[in-house]
Amino acid sequence: MKLQGIIPPVITPMTPDQEVDLPGLRRHIDWMISHRVHGIFVLGTTGEFYGLDESEKQAVVADAVAHVAGRMPVYAGTGAETTREVIRLTRMAEKEGANGVSVITPYFIKPSQPELIDHFKRVAESTKLPVVLYNNPATCGGVSIEPDTVSKLAQVSNIIGIKDSSGDLQNTIEIIRNTPRETFSVLNGRDTLILAALQFGAQGAIPASCNIAPELCVGLYESFAKDDIPAAKEYQSRLHPVRMAMSLGTGNGAIKEALTLLGRSCGPNRSPISPLSDDKKAKLRSILEKAGLL
Repeated sequence: MKLQGIIPPVITPMTPDQEVDLPGLRRHIDWMISHRVHGIFVLGTTGEFYGLDESEKQAVVADAVAHVAGRMPVYAGTGAETTREVIRLTRMAEKEGANGVSVITPYFIKPSQPELIDHFKRVAESTKLPVVLYNNPATCGGVSIEPDTVSKLAQVSNIIGIKDSSGDLQNTIEIIRNTPRETFSVLNGRDTLILAALQFGAQGAIPASCNIAPELCVGLYESFAKDDIPAAKEYQSRLHPVRMAMSLGTGNGAIKEALTLLGRSCGPNRSPISPLSDDKKAKLRSILEKAGLL
């Protein structure tokens, strides 16, 4: 399986009392698919994986796989703090029919690079599924999967790529330089840098802002694929403030607020994430309007 294109890390819709809303998840997935995304990724950071228990995670994966019904690959986030738990979640995702898993760096213990190599290798050995590394130092105590570590892990047959959310373009380029393009894909995870990463050899992106603006993310990727760089630059320019607006809220709180403004409410985030204040909602509305989304 080739990892490429725009693969949104979809939000997990919630009911008003903060229970998982599976019908809402199906509606949101259909909206993503209608905008020609190239895969669906559940239980990522944007999907509040950290706030769901194991039975809820299983329900989300099973429902997403059943609803997508082979229209495109479904990836599941199975990251956790211990190797044992990641293996357990990965086996669950495999049993439920996911096409691949994404595994974030353990986010509390600050593992060393040798420990990361052992961790990811053991996860990969536990499954037949393709494994995608997820590098997000900002949410993992500053720990980054270093390019040399990625190069070593890329030699494992079913470790097929990485989402690099470091926001460090030099880091992304070093990973691209040191991994085999034929068997390993580098996907950008910082939405303001999608075009730049593509120009240096990235093969797609896993953009949280795709939940809000799938037309901009897919338009950017398709324009680049057609070598229409001016159009790709225009899409990136419109997407940039949308991505920056995510800092208005805690976690992905601004994403769900934006969806409400767009008439596509997916409910609240789980506490302690609170709704945006009125002044921040007004600022978010203005950003969406200037991006041509409202």
